[in-house]
Amino acid sequence: MIELSPEIITLIMFAGVFIGVLIGYPLAIAVGAAGLIVGFLLFGVPITMELYYARIWKQLTNYVLLAVPLFVFMGNMLERSGVAAGLYDALYLWFGGFRGGLAVTTVLIGTVMAACVGVIAASTIMLSLIALPSMLKRGYDKSLATGSVCAGGTLGILIPPSIMLVVYGPMSGLGVGSLFFGAFFPGFVLSGLYCSYIALYCLFHPKAGPSVPVEERRVPFLKKTRMLAVSMVPPVALILAVLGSIFLGIAAPTEAAAVGAVAATILAIAYRRFSFKILGETALATVKLAGMVLLIAGLAFGFVGVFIRAGCGDVVKDFILSAPGGRWGAFALIMFICFILGMFIDWVGIVFIMVPIITPIGAALGFDPLWFGMMICVNLQMSFLTPPFAYAIFFVKGASPPESGVTTADVIRGVIPFVILIMVGLAVCIAFPQIILWLPGKMLA
Repeated sequence: MIELSPEIITLIMFAGVFIGVLIGYPLAIAVGAAGLIVGFLLFGVPITMELYYARIWKQLTNYVLLAVPLFVFMGNMLERSGVAAGLYDALYLWFGGFRGGLAVTTVLIGTVMAACVGVIAASTIMLSLIALPSMLKRGYDKSLATGSVCAGGTLGILIPPSIMLVVYGPMSGLGVGSLFFGAFFPGFVLSGLYCSYIALYCLFHPKAGPSVPVEERRVPFLKKTRMLAVSMVPPVALILAVLGSIFLGIAAPTEAAAVGAVAATILAIAYRRFSFKILGETALATVKLAGMVLLIAGLAFGFVGVFIRAGCGDVVKDFILSAPGGRWGAFALIMFICFILGMFIDWVGIVFIMVPIITPIGAALGFDPLWFGMMICVNLQMSFLTPPFAYAIFFVKGASPPESGVTTADVIRGVIPFVILIMVGLAVCIAFPQIILWLPGKMLA
């Protein structure tokens, strides 16, 4: 065993994770190995293995985390149900006549489906397949089209039922239900900012988002109203079944997730999209994503155990609290660290590694725990849009039609304005904290 200062250990552990990720190892392996190696050197094999075993067991038997595979199943099944396609067809008729109307429709579909899906891969790919070809076919600017798909698709990781919020709750000691309802209005604020930007941009750049020809949307008012109403019924019913039961105190998030998984399956049957092949594909996708999340959860929790035992938590706390500008300077530093980490590390790793470390710092600074947690979650929206580690960019590039000629550079140019809008959204939530805190205060216990 060796003797090192907590400051040196902190640098070694974080550097080990970054080096492991940059040379191509999965995040779970990089995090787990960094913690194990440092633990062996500092505390010896028996103590480190006991620490890892106890923390991994505690994490993987956490009842709240059982909601992760259930919500993932719900999102993947809903992606295959055809609900989004029907809703897009209806909104297409309502907004297609406006400049940028299809891009606005894309964001609105992303907002509605975010309250049903909760998985970024499902929502982003869904929009890429449904909305992107329609925009490109009608001459939309490639950057605007792909940027709106990325922005609308990533709302699924913030607006409940979000997998990120399910994971964040146990890591911060906050109730998942409170996080769910704290995230609604910030999600709607971002959606409103996205739609406003698209409308204003296309007002001054008409060729970037031309309106749909009149002959393509010449449908009687009553018919298109009926289409919209019918297409809204399934997602609204699913939202009420899942989130309504949590809000009214009828069910905990885990039980509500099970209800959502069953409801999504029923919707797939009702839309005649269900088959045993679809069920198998959904189950396999669920096992892959949920397994990845839970593997990172266990190993990251072990990493944090070694990190805290070595005194590194105090090093991070002292570093952040010493930032110039008082509590807001320290808060800005936390936001900046999370932003930079999001460019290189999966959001799952950030939540499992950083949240247990920075949550006590937020409390020490005097911030409301729910508000502080939601600001981290809104910040992590940018992690999906900022290269080099940007899920949404690569999902959209991979799902775009080959004949469209969409390049990665097109997508990156398209997401830059939306990253800035997320920063604006953060500023709005700082100026008006009740955007986050009002609705959770109305929950029934």
